[in-house]
This record gives sequence, structure tokens and C-alpha cells, in this order.
Amino acid sequence: MAVPSACHYTSAMTRIDFHSNVPQKIAYVCRLVRKARAAGTNIVLRTRDRAELQQLDQALWSFSEQDFLPHVTAGDPLAAQTPIILTASDDVELPHHQVLINLSGETPANFARFERMLEIISADDADKTAGRDRYRFYKERGYPLSHHVAA
Repeated sequence: MAVPSACHYTSAMTRIDFHSNVPQKIAYVCRLVRKARAAGTNIVLRTRDRAELQQLDQALWSFSEQDFLPHVTAGDPLAAQTPIILTASDDVELPHHQVLINLSGETPANFARFERMLEIISADDADKTAGRDRYRFYKERGYPLSHHVAA
């Protein structure tokens, strides 16, 4: 009987995509979520605070009349069955770890659990500076990075 090779058990590092110069972060993220859901991807959206979480929640419901983007906040009883999870905290249990979209302006504590993370950076100077710091942080640790400039 063949013994499985140990190389089958290695896990890849989180792939991180930076999206910079984003003019309207909430609308931009809604478009990203729509595209990801069309591909069958599960998503966690990490916001800066409860106010931004509420804005994002409302935007996902009203973003498109043609697209249904089912979402709940982390900790909701339906979270395990819901493909889009919203959170303003790193201290919550998450039901899936496929894609994390980070709007928080800081490095999420558990980002390395995800297959992929998208960092959303606006044209605001403070946001750009914080984004550059996070880019350096990930780069120094060897994470695979890519950069997209919003048009």
C-alpha cells in the first residue's frame, strides 16, 4: 500500500491583493462581493467599526436589484449557512475562511487563516499610509502580494 507523501499536507500562504485609490469603498466592495459570489466564493467582510458595518449591510441589500447578496453579521445563528459574513471585530468565530475583504484600516488578527485577503485602500492620505504599512508588514513575512489601482 502506498503511503501518502507529506507534501500533500502543506498549506499555502494567504494570497493578498491590494486595491488602492478606491474612490467609494462601500460601492467598490459591493461590486467585488457580487463578482466573488458569482464564482461561488464565501466572503468575510471586516469593517473598521459598527457604523461602517451598518453602512455596508445596507449597501449589500440595496446595491443591485438583479443580485441577491445574502449576508449576516458574525455570530448570527444563520452564519454557518450564509456565504457573506460581516464583522467589525477580530474576536468572533467565523464559519468559513475562503476570502477576507479588509476595510478596517488595520491588519486583521486572523488574516492568515484565509486562502485570500483583499485590502481595500481609499485615496485618503491616512488610509494610503496605513495601507503601505500593512503592505510592508505582509511583504516582510513573505506573503504573496498583488496590487490593483482602481480606475
